[in-house]
Amino acid sequence: MSYKKLFYLGLFIFQVLGSMAQTTDRVVQERCGTMQRLEERLERDPALRARFEAQRTQFNRTVQERSAAIGNANKVAAVYTIPVVFHVVLTNPAVVTDAQLQAQIDTLNKDYAGLNGDSTRIPSYFKSLFGKSSIQFCLAQRTPDGESTNGIERITTTRTSFSNTDDGVKHASSGGADSWNSSNYFNVWVCVLSNNILGYATFPQDGNETEQGVVVDYRSLPGSSFAAYNGGKTLTHESGHYFNLIHIWGDDETSNNTCSGTDYIDDTPNQSVATTSCYTGVRTDNCTSSGNGIMYQNYMDYSNDACLVMFTNQQVVRMESALLTYRSSLLASNACQPVVLRNFDAQVLALSQPAQRLCGATFSPAITIRNRGAQTLTAVTITVRIDSAIVSTTNWTGSLARSATAAVTLNSLTTPIGNHLITVALSQPNGSADEDPTNNVIAASFQYYTPVAAVTESFENTAFPPQGWDVVNPDNGITWQRVTGSGKTGTGSVRIDNLNNTSIGQKDDLRMPTLSIASTVDTAYLSFQVAAAAYTNLTATNNNWDTLEVLVSTDCGASYASVYKKWGSSLVTRTAATTTSFVPAATEWRKDSINLSAYIGAPSLLVAFRNTSGNENNVYLDDVNFRTITVNPFLKEKGFLATPNPTSGLIAVQFYPQPVNLQGIEIYSTTGQKLAETLTYGQTRNYYSFDLSGYASGTYIVRAVFSDRVIVRKIVKL
Repeated sequence: MSYKKLFYLGLFIFQVLGSMAQTTDRVVQERCGTMQRLEERLERDPALRARFEAQRTQFNRTVQERSAAIGNANKVAAVYTIPVVFHVVLTNPAVVTDAQLQAQIDTLNKDYAGLNGDSTRIPSYFKSLFGKSSIQFCLAQRTPDGESTNGIERITTTRTSFSNTDDGVKHASSGGADSWNSSNYFNVWVCVLSNNILGYATFPQDGNETEQGVVVDYRSLPGSSFAAYNGGKTLTHESGHYFNLIHIWGDDETSNNTCSGTDYIDDTPNQSVATTSCYTGVRTDNCTSSGNGIMYQNYMDYSNDACLVMFTNQQVVRMESALLTYRSSLLASNACQPVVLRNFDAQVLALSQPAQRLCGATFSPAITIRNRGAQTLTAVTITVRIDSAIVSTTNWTGSLARSATAAVTLNSLTTPIGNHLITVALSQPNGSADEDPTNNVIAASFQYYTPVAAVTESFENTAFPPQGWDVVNPDNGITWQRVTGSGKTGTGSVRIDNLNNTSIGQKDDLRMPTLSIASTVDTAYLSFQVAAAAYTNLTATNNNWDTLEVLVSTDCGASYASVYKKWGSSLVTRTAATTTSFVPAATEWRKDSINLSAYIGAPSLLVAFRNTSGNENNVYLDDVNFRTITVNPFLKEKGFLATPNPTSGLIAVQFYPQPVNLQGIEIYSTTGQKLAETLTYGQTRNYYSFDLSGYASGTYIVRAVFSDRVIVRKIVKL
C-alpha cells in the first residue's frame, strides 16, 4: 500500500485484520504516524532507502551479538541518562503545565525501568519476558548556549494543528519550534496533531538531524483529555521508535493474514495487526492462534494506555543497542547538569550588524552583551577584528544585573571590498579575568562589493556563490547550490533540492550583486532561465507547492517587495508529476523576464531569488541577466529617427516610445519613386532596418505611415 497515495487522498490509514479466534474482522485506525513519515521520506529518496535498509541489516547483526553476550554474562548495571527538552507549541501553550510534563517524564522513567505500577497487569505467562531498561530520562537543566532552563520551552503559534508528514512543528519558520542540538538533547514536541494521530517519531539515521526526536499530541499527556490515551504511554511508544523499535505486528501491511511481517524481536509473539481497545486474558489471532496468544500489553502495540505495560527483554536489548550505536552522543551531554554560577562572566550574545550583505563600505558594529555572572557587570572591554586585524577597541561601562542584556553600537568602521570575517570579543569584566571565556567571542561572515550596472551570470565558474552573490539559508539546511550537467547553456546552473527539503515553508534566498540603476537609463530588465517540476500531480488541491519569487530591496535587505511569484502549474516546466530527482532536459527550460524600470535611479538595489519549499521537486536557475537600455536623447526628443545620417548604405529607423497605429515605413527618391517598403500592421517593434547600398548617392525620403498621420524624415546617401 502506498502511504503517499493515502496522504494525497486525505484518508486515515487503516489495516484490516482477517478472521481471528476471538473476534470478527475489524478495522484499526492509525494512532502512530511514525511509519507513514518514514515511508514518505524513503519513497522520495531511493538513496536514503538503500542506506537505511543496509544500516538496519547491519544493526540487526549488532543486536544479535549483544543479545548473545548479555545472555552469557550478567548485565552491567549502568544507567543511561538522556536529557529531554519539551517544546510546547500551541495557540495557548499554558494549557500544558510543568506538572504534566514532569508526570510524563516520571511515566517514561517507570516504563523504561520496569518500575511501572501497572506492570501487575502482565499475565504470568509473559512475566519472564518483562524487560527492564537502563535508559532513564531527565529534564534538561541547561540550554544549548549554557543558560539555565527547566527543560521546557513554550512557543505560541497561530497553527491550530500540525501534520506528521511534513515536520512543520519542528521548524520556527513554519510556526513550530526549532530543535535544540539533537546530538545533546532528546527533543520532544508537544502540539495538536491532525488526522487523530497521537504521536510520531524519527528512527536513527532516517534523515535530517535537526528533525530528530518525538512529537506527541498534548492531549496524550498524563491527565489530559484523550480519555483512553492520557496515561503518557504515547511518549513511551514513540520513544521506542526513537530507539529503533518497530511496531509489534511488524508494520508490513501486505503481511495481513500471511504473518510474514517482523519487528525483529525474538521474544514477541507473531501478530497480524495492531490491537485496539484494552483486552484481558489470552487473545489470539491468525498469526498466533494458540498458546499464550498475542502480546497486546506491549508498549509497541496500539492498545489503550491502561493496557500498555511492558517492553520485552529483547526489545530492551534493541533499544539500548540503538542508543549506544546511533545516539551515544546523548550520553556525553552535560544538559542534565545545572549551570554553575560564576562571579565574573560576560557573554556576547548576538551580532546584529554588519548584516551578511553590506551595500555601503561604512558600518557600525552592533552587538548584544549579557551578564552571566553573579556580580553586577559595570565594565567590559570590546575588541573588534576584521579578518585578522584589530580595527577597534571599546571600553564599555554601564550596569547589568545577573542575566540582564544591553545593546551596544560601536564606532563606525570602513571595510574594503570583498568577503570578510568580523570577530567581536569581550574581556576583563569589571577589570577581572572572565571565568568562562567560552562565551566571549562571536564571529560572522559578511561581504561588501561596489554596486554594478549589469549582471550576466551562467554559473559556469566552479566558485559558488559567484563574486558579489550570496545565499541566505536561515535554517542551515538544504539551500541553493551550483550543480553541473543540467544547465540551459554550458554545464552549470543553480538548484535547490526541494524533493528532499522537508521543511515546508522554509525560505532560502539567492541574492544577486548589489545593483545601481542610473537615473539616465530608460528601461531596466531582469531575465533568467528557470526549470522546475512537482512531485505531486498538478491537479491536487490544498497542496503545499514549491514557490519561486523575485524580491527587490532598496534598503539593503531590511525589507523586500515581490515583483515575481510563481508556484505549482505556473512555475513548473515539466507538467508530469515527477517522483524522482528532476533533471531538466534542454527543452524543459523557460525564459522569464521582469521589468525593473520602476527602480530607475536606485543607487543600491538588492535582488533576491527566493525559494519557499513545498517539498515537491528541484527548482533550477540559469542565465541570469540584468541589463539597462538608454535611448538616444535626440530620438527621445524627436520620437522618430533614421540613422546614421548621412549613411553609406545601412540605416536604422527607430521610434520612441513604442509606435501606436504604425502601418508601414516607406523610402522614396526625391523624384517620388518608392524604393522600399515595410508593412508593420500588428507589430510591436520600435526598430526597423533598410539597406540603401544599391542606390545612387543623394537625398532620400523616409516616410512613417500611421493610421492618422504621416511623419517624414530626409536622409543623405553618400
